[in-house]
Amino acid sequence: MVKVTIDRPGCISCESCWITCPEVFEQNPDDEFSEITEQYRVNDDPGEGEVPDDLADCAWEAADSCPVSVIEVED
Repeated sequence: MVKVTIDRPGCISCESCWITCPEVFEQNPDDEFSEITEQYRVNDDPGEGEVPDDLADCAWEAADSCPVSVIEVED
């Protein structure tokens, strides 16, 4: 498993992460910030998740595409 965190208040809703990796990231309909998809959230926290290894590259690519660097991925 790979840990993924989003500093949600720093998100600028550019759509980059959820376009790059929609399996892991989505737009929150209430505040429009990025969030972890429900199935990968930890403790129902939209800014913290654990994704399977087969989605690690996708999560890394999304983090690299974030223009404000609010996504962190840890092996």
